[in-house]
Amino acid sequence: MDEGGSRIRRRVSVRKRTRPSLGSIFAAPTAAELKPGDEKEEQEEKEMGAGRRRRKTVGVQPVESYDSEEDMFDDYDSFAENSFLAQLDDLEQKYMQLPERREHATDVATEDLCSDSIKHKLSVTTLDNFTELKTDVHTKNQSEYEDVSTESGADLLCDVPSSQVLYFENLQNSLNDLGDQSTKERDWNSSSHKTVNEELPRSSIEQPQQIDESSSTVKTSSDVNRKKSLKDHLKSTMTGNAKAQTPIFSRTKQLKETLLSEEINVAKKTIESLSDDLGPFYSLPSKVRDLYVQFKGIEKLYEWQHTCLTLNSVQERKNLIYSLPTSGGKTLVAEILMLQELLCRRKDVLMILPYVAIVQEKISGLSSFGVELGFFVEEYAGSKGRFPPIKRREKKSLYIATIEKGHSLVNSLIETGRIGSLGLVVVDELHMIGEGSRGAILEMTLAKILYTSKTTQIIGMSATLSNVEDLQEFLQAEYYTSQFRPVELKEYLKINDAIYEVDSKAENGMTFSRVLGYKYSDTLKKMDPDHLVALVTEVIPNYSCLVFCPTKKNCENVAEMICKILSKDCLKHREKEKQEVIQNLKNLSGGSLCPVLKRTIPFGVAYHHSGLTSEERKLLEEAYSTGVLCLFTCTSTLAAGVNLPARRVILRAPYVAKEFLKRNQYKQMIGRAGRAGIDSTGESILILQEKDKQKVLELISRPLENCYSHLVQEFTKGIQTLFLSLIGLKIATNLDDIYHFMSGTFFGVQQKILLKEKTLWDITVDSLRYLTEKGLLQKDTILTEKGLLQKDTICKSEEEFQYSFQITNLGRASFKGTIDLAYCDVLYRDLKKGLEGLVLESLLHLIYLTTPYDMASQCDPDWMIYFRQKVDKGIVNRLYLSFVLFTLLKETNIWSVSEKFNMPRGYVQNLLTAAASFSSCVLHFCEELEEFWVYRVLLVELTKKLTYCVKAELIPLMEVTGVLEARAKQLYSAGYKSLMHLANANPEVLIRTIDHLSRRQAKQIVSSAKMLLHEKAEALREEVEELLRLPSDFPGIVASSTERHEAI
Repeated sequence: MDEGGSRIRRRVSVRKRTRPSLGSIFAAPTAAELKPGDEKEEQEEKEMGAGRRRRKTVGVQPVESYDSEEDMFDDYDSFAENSFLAQLDDLEQKYMQLPERREHATDVATEDLCSDSIKHKLSVTTLDNFTELKTDVHTKNQSEYEDVSTESGADLLCDVPSSQVLYFENLQNSLNDLGDQSTKERDWNSSSHKTVNEELPRSSIEQPQQIDESSSTVKTSSDVNRKKSLKDHLKSTMTGNAKAQTPIFSRTKQLKETLLSEEINVAKKTIESLSDDLGPFYSLPSKVRDLYVQFKGIEKLYEWQHTCLTLNSVQERKNLIYSLPTSGGKTLVAEILMLQELLCRRKDVLMILPYVAIVQEKISGLSSFGVELGFFVEEYAGSKGRFPPIKRREKKSLYIATIEKGHSLVNSLIETGRIGSLGLVVVDELHMIGEGSRGAILEMTLAKILYTSKTTQIIGMSATLSNVEDLQEFLQAEYYTSQFRPVELKEYLKINDAIYEVDSKAENGMTFSRVLGYKYSDTLKKMDPDHLVALVTEVIPNYSCLVFCPTKKNCENVAEMICKILSKDCLKHREKEKQEVIQNLKNLSGGSLCPVLKRTIPFGVAYHHSGLTSEERKLLEEAYSTGVLCLFTCTSTLAAGVNLPARRVILRAPYVAKEFLKRNQYKQMIGRAGRAGIDSTGESILILQEKDKQKVLELISRPLENCYSHLVQEFTKGIQTLFLSLIGLKIATNLDDIYHFMSGTFFGVQQKILLKEKTLWDITVDSLRYLTEKGLLQKDTILTEKGLLQKDTICKSEEEFQYSFQITNLGRASFKGTIDLAYCDVLYRDLKKGLEGLVLESLLHLIYLTTPYDMASQCDPDWMIYFRQKVDKGIVNRLYLSFVLFTLLKETNIWSVSEKFNMPRGYVQNLLTAAASFSSCVLHFCEELEEFWVYRVLLVELTKKLTYCVKAELIPLMEVTGVLEARAKQLYSAGYKSLMHLANANPEVLIRTIDHLSRRQAKQIVSSAKMLLHEKAEALREEVEELLRLPSDFPGIVASSTERHEAI
């Protein structure tokens, strides 16, 4: 043991080993207290013990089978003459012969040693955790008694055989019982006992005993009985422990972890040195390559992916935009760059995706990588996400977020001064920066990152980018593009019975290909004038097909029409699996089933649009991916959603709703044609009428539409929200700084194109004036260089320049809650009025207060009586929606609620999702306003109820990405009732236990559960460390640092 009290690391081994004599376990009395004869005896005993140890290591004893419990430990301590317990007796007898110690030997050496030292030291060791045992020795022992207790406890802990560790689990209780027998005899002693790490008063050892001989005799007898009882207990327990199975370490696993750590260190050095040597897998450990083979079946990268990853701009960590056709493999490049950042540069990463479904899909796909490689994957979508995120000390985090949540996350990192911890931001579907309010939010997010962090790299990718130069200037990025597609795509147009191939070299852009040979009767022609069935039957059921329709209703009608004409032979194709899909849909909705799906699924056909619930969509998508369903009739939203490729893509008409198709939309839809690794070619067929022929020819030949900033166009969700957050985060607080920031935005780059009447300066001034008048900002005057206020001597625009702006409480609440500024004052009034008579008999009043304002405009309740009374339509609509939500929370069945209120079930679920998100926003809004303290408590629980809308026992399971209500019920019924159960589940057992669960789904559920459990455990560890850490502003530290500074 080191004198300096250094930290000693020991490992409980499963191998047999020799044991030191008891002289090394129990500290001997000092030389002053020992008689000469005792010293000599002790020296002889030490030599004999050392000789025994040498003899044990020299010879190899033959293996024998022992039936008797009297010598079953072999080279361990047996119960024979030279056993551990025999040596204990010898030492104890010798110790009792000392004059000062004789009367206290049993008390101190036996009970205190065991109950204090062993109990304290060994209570930290559990059978479930055979990792490294660490023993801290901070100070030298203060007394002889402390030497005994400390050294014996530490050595005894480290030298017992691993099979005997079971003994310590039960020792604590038994020793307490033994100690109780003598408590009355030694009340003074029990009050003075302390743990090993505390200083034991010397008086408790040196205090003379004033007891007569008779009482001493009685006590000696009691001590002997207690010693005998302890010996019997030790013997019994050690026998049981020896029979117990010994925990075994996985040496292979340790070696793999060590190898991974070493490879990461090498990769880190390679990246930092900008070496041309890419290492095992693009500067990543070889394990990453193996995981891609294991989880995704990717053995080799495409040539363009290799080129992109080895670009100088990528190696130098410059911002990058890259564009390729759909299905070209863009995401894999981004994933490799993210792993480099997480594992080698040890920085956090943010990935921004357009939709919640895609976020959840990506979470499921990358959780397995996180578990294997040691980083966290955190979901920021809907009402999920923690602001600011937990600050990790060891492992790094991959945040996967929607556009809105990504913006809130960046705001929280800037506010806490942690934006520098974000090493990389990846934006998928970058072209969405030009799409309405969501585009404005994406632009604000990227602009703030560019302005506040010079070390954060930005990677943007898209399949449909046109005016790349503007985006390059905005993001200060390099550009890479390729026309590579893993599967060749052939584009066709259908006019009447003829099919033409799109050919850019032809005079009119197309060349004749063939005539449809499908024979139609007059009746069939009326049912299917566009010959959809003829086009579909060329592909299904052996291959997959997507039919894009203009409207949701048209999707359902087309699906039914196709099934009426299809051959009955289609019913036999994978018939049993189709019936399972139908049964699963019924289970989702408590026995209900859409009549259209009931008729179409037996033919392998289904519709896909926002009218379905997310559970229904997920189930149908799984069935389509596995080939059980071979045809989807869908709206254009599928093209931008989850990846569902097909052999043939058919566009029912060149319209989305009533608007003519855009080039970007067209490219997104036809990009779904052709499945890599399955199809050799992909086909797209656009059906058109003669009247649309000229427009379609222009559509297929013109370039992609440019994307333009919507920052000013989306007034309350755009520029005003931006200015409020800039001032709230103290990024820019006066007109000059705000104008300078605006010049660096995407809007600032395009201001010459977008601004016709006003200048950027005028728009900036007007927006700040509006926010001030609305009570969200207030002005603070700034003194000029002369120290005089220039309020009356300058023009109005210059007057604004002289003010620094501060955010008000209402402004801060709106900014923190990400409330649309069009509704923030209305929300404040409603919450204020609600305090006057808040009804807590049920949740209805709270639900009304958290019903989204923008959803009310989409509602059309049949309440004529309220309209006759001339009530505010907005209030009526919102109240009606609150009734829908209230009923939904009571019944938790979307089907029954949608039927009761005559609303599409997809709309009801969208309402629930929007209400959960808005409730979270209102909660953050109220946290910034002291007067709304009561809402803070109430809205936490309501937000959780709206988020999951299930019984309370299912909520822990539904926290796992990919586990929806129906699956949660299955898992709960099978005994998986908590996150810990799922994290420790065996995927193979899950497959056998849970109906209709694929191996891929089982592995994703277990990986996601492990990831979530690790996140929660790490968060608790961080919290503990933070609590135990000495504050940086601790008075002594501050004073000493000040003195050092003054001395310098």
